[in-house]
Amino acid sequence: MTMAPERTAVRVELLVDQRWFTVCELTDLTPGRGVAALLPDGAQVAVFLDRSGRVYAIGNRDPFTGAYVLSRGLLGSAGGRPFVASPLLKQRFDLETGRCLDDEGVVVQAYTARRAAADGMSAKVA
Repeated sequence: MTMAPERTAVRVELLVDQRWFTVCELTDLTPGRGVAALLPDGAQVAVFLDRSGRVYAIGNRDPFTGAYVLSRGLLGSAGGRPFVASPLLKQRFDLETGRCLDDEGVVVQAYTARRAAADGMSAKVA
C-alpha cells in the first residue's frame, strides 16, 4: 500500500494583478525542480523551490523557441543570482528578474512569490 505524501498547511502564492493567487501546495514542489501552473488569465508560469526553501516564479514560455518548457529547466546560480536554464537551447533566466543572462535584451515575466500558511499569514522560509 502506497501512502500519499503528507499535505502541509503551507501554500505557494504569486502576486498577480496586485492580489495573491495560490498556485500549489508547498509539498507539490521538489527542491531543485520546477512545475508549471496556470494563472486565471490563462498565462503559464514556471514555479520553483530552491534547495534553501525559497520559491520563485517566472513565465513558462521560452522566448527563444516559443515552447512552454522553462518549468523543466535546470536550476543553478551565477554570480550569486539564481537562474533556470531552458531545457531546449540552454539560455539562462534570472529567477528574480526574468532577465536572460545570455542575452540581456530578452526578459520573461517574473512574479513575486511567497510561502503562505493556510490561515493567510505569510510563512517563514525554513
